[in-house]
Amino acid sequence: MPASLSTSYCGPAPIPEDLWGRWNFDPWLIAVMMIAAVLFALRPATSRERLYFSTAMAFLVVAFISPLCALTVALFSARVVHHVLLVALAAPLLALALGGRRWVLGPLLMPLVMLHTVVFWLWHSPDAYVMALSNTPVYWLMQITLLGTAMAMWAAIFRASPARAIAALLFLTIQMGLLGALLVFAGAPLYTPHFATTLAFGLEPQSDQQLAGLIMWVPASLPYIGVGLARLLMMLRAPWEQRA
Repeated sequence: MPASLSTSYCGPAPIPEDLWGRWNFDPWLIAVMMIAAVLFALRPATSRERLYFSTAMAFLVVAFISPLCALTVALFSARVVHHVLLVALAAPLLALALGGRRWVLGPLLMPLVMLHTVVFWLWHSPDAYVMALSNTPVYWLMQITLLGTAMAMWAAIFRASPARAIAALLFLTIQMGLLGALLVFAGAPLYTPHFATTLAFGLEPQSDQQLAGLIMWVPASLPYIGVGLARLLMMLRAPWEQRA
Protein backbone atom coordinates (compact mmCIF):
# COMPACT_ATOMS: atom_id res chain seq x y z
CA MET A 1 0.00 0.00 0.00
CA PRO A 2 1.43 3.45 -0.86
CA ALA A 3 2.65 5.38 2.16
CA SER A 4 0.42 8.30 1.29
CA LEU A 5 -2.64 6.13 1.78
CA SER A 6 -1.55 4.53 5.03
CA THR A 7 -1.23 7.97 6.66
CA SER A 8 -4.49 9.42 5.39
CA TYR A 9 -6.77 10.99 8.02
CA CYS A 10 -9.56 8.56 7.08
CA GLY A 11 -7.25 5.58 7.45
CA PRO A 12 -6.06 3.07 4.87
CA ALA A 13 -8.00 2.51 1.69
CA PRO A 14 -10.87 0.08 2.33
CA ILE A 15 -11.98 -2.90 0.31
CA PRO A 16 -15.68 -3.48 -0.40
CA GLU A 17 -15.94 -6.24 2.21
CA ASP A 18 -14.94 -4.00 5.14
CA LEU A 19 -16.30 -0.66 3.94
CA TRP A 20 -19.47 -0.61 6.06
CA GLY A 21 -17.45 -1.19 9.20
CA ARG A 22 -15.27 1.83 8.54
CA TRP A 23 -17.06 4.54 10.52
CA ASN A 24 -14.83 7.36 11.72
CA PHE A 25 -15.33 7.92 15.45
CA ASP A 26 -12.46 10.39 15.87
CA PRO A 27 -13.14 11.85 19.36
CA TRP A 28 -11.76 15.26 18.44
CA LEU A 29 -14.00 15.51 15.39
CA ILE A 30 -17.06 14.39 17.34
CA ALA A 31 -16.24 16.83 20.16
CA VAL A 32 -15.95 19.76 17.73
CA MET A 33 -19.24 18.88 16.06
CA MET A 34 -20.99 18.53 19.43
CA ILE A 35 -19.62 21.87 20.63
CA ALA A 36 -20.80 23.51 17.40
CA ALA A 37 -24.26 22.01 17.91
CA VAL A 38 -24.43 23.22 21.53
CA LEU A 39 -23.28 26.73 20.62
CA PHE A 40 -25.89 26.92 17.88
CA ALA A 41 -28.59 25.65 20.24
CA LEU A 42 -27.76 28.45 22.68
CA ARG A 43 -28.16 31.23 20.12
CA PRO A 44 -31.51 32.70 19.08
CA ALA A 45 -32.67 31.10 15.85
CA THR A 46 -35.86 30.55 13.93
CA SER A 47 -37.27 27.07 13.39
CA ARG A 48 -36.20 27.30 9.75
CA GLU A 49 -32.62 28.18 10.74
CA ARG A 50 -32.58 25.22 13.11
CA LEU A 51 -33.73 22.97 10.28
CA TYR A 52 -31.00 24.33 8.01
CA PHE A 53 -28.38 23.70 10.70
CA SER A 54 -29.57 20.17 11.45
CA THR A 55 -29.57 19.26 7.78
CA ALA A 56 -26.10 20.72 7.28
CA MET A 57 -24.78 18.75 10.25
CA ALA A 58 -26.30 15.60 8.80
CA PHE A 59 -24.36 16.20 5.58
CA LEU A 60 -21.16 16.73 7.61
CA VAL A 61 -21.77 13.46 9.46
CA VAL A 62 -22.05 11.69 6.10
CA ALA A 63 -18.88 13.41 4.86
CA PHE A 64 -16.63 12.86 7.87
CA ILE A 65 -18.06 10.10 10.09
CA SER A 66 -19.83 7.68 7.76
CA PRO A 67 -17.88 5.12 5.66
CA LEU A 68 -17.74 7.75 2.91
CA CYS A 69 -14.67 9.11 4.72
CA ALA A 70 -12.83 5.82 4.19
CA LEU A 71 -14.15 5.43 0.65
CA THR A 72 -12.59 8.78 -0.31
CA VAL A 73 -9.19 7.20 0.31
CA ALA A 74 -9.90 4.50 -2.25
CA LEU A 75 -11.86 6.39 -4.91
CA PHE A 76 -11.34 9.88 -6.27
CA SER A 77 -14.99 9.88 -7.33
CA ALA A 78 -15.96 9.44 -3.66
CA ARG A 79 -13.70 12.38 -2.79
CA VAL A 80 -15.60 14.53 -5.30
CA VAL A 81 -18.90 13.51 -3.69
CA HIS A 82 -17.38 14.47 -0.33
CA HIS A 83 -16.41 17.92 -1.63
CA VAL A 84 -19.83 18.45 -3.19
CA LEU A 85 -21.44 17.69 0.17
CA LEU A 86 -19.23 20.36 1.73
CA VAL A 87 -19.37 23.23 -0.73
CA ALA A 88 -22.74 22.81 -2.47
CA LEU A 89 -24.95 21.41 0.31
CA ALA A 90 -23.55 21.90 3.84
CA ALA A 91 -22.05 25.35 3.15
CA PRO A 92 -25.23 27.10 1.88
CA LEU A 93 -27.30 25.52 4.64
CA LEU A 94 -24.84 26.67 7.30
CA ALA A 95 -24.79 30.15 5.79
CA LEU A 96 -28.58 30.29 6.03
CA ALA A 97 -28.62 28.77 9.52
CA LEU A 98 -26.16 31.37 10.78
CA GLY A 99 -28.10 34.26 9.29
CA GLY A 100 -26.32 34.47 5.97
CA ARG A 101 -29.02 36.72 4.57
CA ARG A 102 -28.02 39.33 7.17
CA TRP A 103 -24.26 39.15 6.63
CA VAL A 104 -22.96 42.30 4.94
CA LEU A 105 -21.09 40.43 2.22
CA GLY A 106 -23.10 41.40 -0.85
CA PRO A 107 -20.51 43.93 -2.11
CA LEU A 108 -17.82 41.23 -1.80
CA LEU A 109 -19.73 38.70 -3.88
CA MET A 110 -17.39 38.34 -6.85
CA PRO A 111 -14.15 38.49 -4.80
CA LEU A 112 -15.55 35.73 -2.58
CA VAL A 113 -16.63 33.71 -5.62
CA MET A 114 -13.14 34.04 -7.10
CA LEU A 115 -11.49 33.15 -3.79
CA HIS A 116 -13.59 30.02 -3.44
CA THR A 117 -12.91 29.07 -7.06
CA VAL A 118 -9.15 29.40 -6.55
CA VAL A 119 -9.32 27.31 -3.37
CA PHE A 120 -11.47 24.67 -5.08
CA TRP A 121 -9.15 24.34 -8.08
CA LEU A 122 -6.06 24.40 -5.86
CA TRP A 123 -7.16 21.39 -3.82
CA HIS A 124 -7.98 19.47 -6.98
CA SER A 125 -4.50 19.98 -8.39
CA PRO A 126 -2.64 16.65 -8.14
CA ASP A 127 0.25 17.88 -5.96
CA ALA A 128 -1.96 19.63 -3.39
CA TYR A 129 -4.33 16.67 -3.39
CA VAL A 130 -1.51 14.23 -2.59
CA MET A 131 -0.37 16.44 0.27
CA ALA A 132 -3.88 16.53 1.73
CA LEU A 133 -4.24 12.76 1.64
CA SER A 134 -0.83 12.12 3.20
CA ASN A 135 -0.85 14.71 5.99
CA THR A 136 -3.65 15.19 8.53
CA PRO A 137 -3.08 18.94 9.18
CA VAL A 138 -3.09 19.58 5.42
CA TYR A 139 -6.21 17.43 5.10
CA TRP A 140 -8.03 19.63 7.60
CA LEU A 141 -6.66 22.78 5.96
CA MET A 142 -8.28 21.55 2.74
CA GLN A 143 -11.62 20.87 4.44
CA ILE A 144 -11.71 24.13 6.42
CA THR A 145 -10.76 26.34 3.46
CA LEU A 146 -13.26 24.63 1.16
CA LEU A 147 -16.09 24.88 3.66
CA GLY A 148 -15.17 28.34 4.97
CA THR A 149 -14.82 30.04 1.59
CA ALA A 150 -17.99 28.33 0.38
CA MET A 151 -19.98 29.53 3.41
CA ALA A 152 -18.84 33.13 2.92
CA MET A 153 -19.56 32.93 -0.81
CA TRP A 154 -23.06 31.50 -0.29
CA ALA A 155 -23.82 34.13 2.34
CA ALA A 156 -22.89 36.81 -0.22
CA ILE A 157 -25.05 35.10 -2.86
CA PHE A 158 -28.06 35.12 -0.54
CA ARG A 159 -27.43 38.78 0.29
CA ALA A 160 -26.83 40.00 -3.27
CA SER A 161 -29.46 41.19 -5.72
CA PRO A 162 -31.01 38.45 -7.87
CA ALA A 163 -29.17 39.60 -10.99
CA ARG A 164 -25.75 39.56 -9.29
CA ALA A 165 -26.50 36.27 -7.56
CA ILE A 166 -27.53 34.64 -10.85
CA ALA A 167 -24.33 35.88 -12.54
CA ALA A 168 -22.23 34.42 -9.72
CA LEU A 169 -24.08 31.10 -9.78
CA LEU A 170 -23.73 30.87 -13.56
CA PHE A 171 -19.98 31.41 -13.23
CA LEU A 172 -19.77 28.74 -10.51
CA THR A 173 -21.71 26.27 -12.64
CA ILE A 174 -19.40 26.89 -15.61
CA GLN A 175 -16.18 26.54 -13.62
CA MET A 176 -17.45 23.36 -11.95
CA GLY A 177 -18.34 21.94 -15.36
CA LEU A 178 -14.98 22.96 -16.79
CA LEU A 179 -13.06 21.17 -14.06
CA GLY A 180 -15.32 18.16 -14.52
CA ALA A 181 -14.68 18.14 -18.26
CA LEU A 182 -10.91 18.33 -17.71
CA LEU A 183 -11.12 15.27 -15.48
CA VAL A 184 -13.30 13.36 -17.95
CA PHE A 185 -11.12 14.05 -20.97
CA ALA A 186 -7.69 13.89 -19.34
CA GLY A 187 -5.54 11.44 -21.24
CA ALA A 188 -4.28 9.69 -18.11
CA PRO A 189 -5.16 9.34 -14.43
CA LEU A 190 -3.76 12.26 -12.45
CA TYR A 191 -4.14 11.34 -8.78
CA THR A 192 -1.42 8.90 -7.75
CA PRO A 193 -2.90 7.99 -4.31
CA HIS A 194 -5.70 6.16 -6.13
CA PHE A 195 -3.62 4.23 -8.65
CA ALA A 196 -3.57 1.10 -6.49
CA THR A 197 -6.92 1.44 -4.70
CA THR A 198 -9.69 1.57 -7.30
CA LEU A 199 -9.46 -1.95 -8.73
CA ALA A 200 -10.98 -3.48 -5.59
CA PHE A 201 -14.16 -1.55 -6.47
CA GLY A 202 -14.15 -2.65 -10.10
CA LEU A 203 -12.80 0.60 -11.50
CA GLU A 204 -9.61 1.45 -13.34
CA PRO A 205 -7.97 4.67 -12.05
CA GLN A 206 -8.88 6.37 -15.33
CA SER A 207 -12.52 5.27 -15.07
CA ASP A 208 -12.70 6.44 -11.46
CA GLN A 209 -11.37 9.84 -12.50
CA GLN A 210 -13.84 10.06 -15.37
CA LEU A 211 -16.69 9.19 -13.00
CA ALA A 212 -15.49 11.96 -10.69
CA GLY A 213 -15.51 14.38 -13.59
CA LEU A 214 -19.04 13.41 -14.57
CA ILE A 215 -20.22 13.89 -10.98
CA MET A 216 -18.64 17.32 -10.91
CA TRP A 217 -19.95 18.17 -14.37
CA VAL A 218 -23.63 17.35 -13.81
CA PRO A 219 -24.91 16.48 -10.30
CA ALA A 220 -22.56 18.91 -8.54
CA SER A 221 -23.95 21.81 -10.57
CA LEU A 222 -27.58 21.13 -9.63
CA PRO A 223 -27.57 23.08 -6.31
CA TYR A 224 -26.15 26.13 -8.09
CA ILE A 225 -28.68 25.85 -10.90
CA GLY A 226 -31.51 25.34 -8.40
CA VAL A 227 -30.65 28.43 -6.37
CA GLY A 228 -30.13 30.41 -9.57
CA LEU A 229 -33.59 29.46 -10.83
CA ALA A 230 -35.10 30.41 -7.47
CA ARG A 231 -33.44 33.83 -7.63
CA LEU A 232 -34.58 34.25 -11.23
CA LEU A 233 -38.18 33.55 -10.22
CA MET A 234 -37.83 36.15 -7.45
CA MET A 235 -36.56 38.69 -9.97
CA LEU A 236 -39.37 37.97 -12.43
CA ARG A 237 -42.03 37.96 -9.73
CA ALA A 238 -41.06 41.34 -8.28
CA PRO A 239 -42.60 43.53 -11.07
CA TRP A 240 -45.90 41.60 -10.89
CA GLU A 241 -46.04 41.97 -7.12
CA GLN A 242 -45.42 45.71 -7.45
CA ARG A 243 -48.33 46.01 -9.88
CA ALA A 244 -50.71 44.05 -7.65
